[in-house]
Amino acid sequence: MEFTTTKREAKSNGVKVLVYSESGVGKTTLCATAPAPIIISAESGLLALKDFDIPVIKIKSLQDLNDAYAWIAARKQGADQFQTICLDSVTEIGEVVLAAAKKTVKDPRQAYGELIEKMTTCIKSFRDLPGKNVYMAAKMEKAKDELTGMMLYGPSMPGSKMGPALPYLFDEVFNLRVMQTTDGQKYRALVTQPDLQYVAKDRSGALDAIEPPNLAHIFNKISEAIPQ
Repeated sequence: MEFTTTKREAKSNGVKVLVYSESGVGKTTLCATAPAPIIISAESGLLALKDFDIPVIKIKSLQDLNDAYAWIAARKQGADQFQTICLDSVTEIGEVVLAAAKKTVKDPRQAYGELIEKMTTCIKSFRDLPGKNVYMAAKMEKAKDELTGMMLYGPSMPGSKMGPALPYLFDEVFNLRVMQTTDGQKYRALVTQPDLQYVAKDRSGALDAIEPPNLAHIFNKISEAIPQ
């Protein structure tokens, strides 16, 4: 048996964060605010980072994703230089996995079951990387509550089941949105607490309800709250 403590695990495992938002709000740009990042990307929309020189691993198949994980987990050939692993975005990666699964089955419903199994395993593997901060971006989806008629917002994944399940895999789930001051000035912010419409949570208890869109700030604030 291997014994540890909750404090030791919290200090050594890094911070794992899921952020979702509408398109164009700045999920990709958030990668540039992380300490020593590498981006694992299934998207072509990296133009927002043109002024930076962040290493990128392009994902075109599930095998690419597995290879990227194996390289980082093995901590060799330069992988140790990266402090933050950014998956941009898990929604797009899920679509890559789903497209591949549909080619191997006759009934498309089987492909969605395969998607849930493989993506859950993948997300947990990256989430549990020791000594690394992990940032996963997701698109936002909205659904109408049939009882209240209210629109509800959360992370999006292909299919109807994976998106709602995604927040349960993380201690830190934030909504990135554009907000407005009393005098009409707009600004971007990470919302860390849930309300009647948006999914969010901060299990560290270290964050304010509204935080600046800066991952280094978030990671430091959570790490500094862990007792020595």
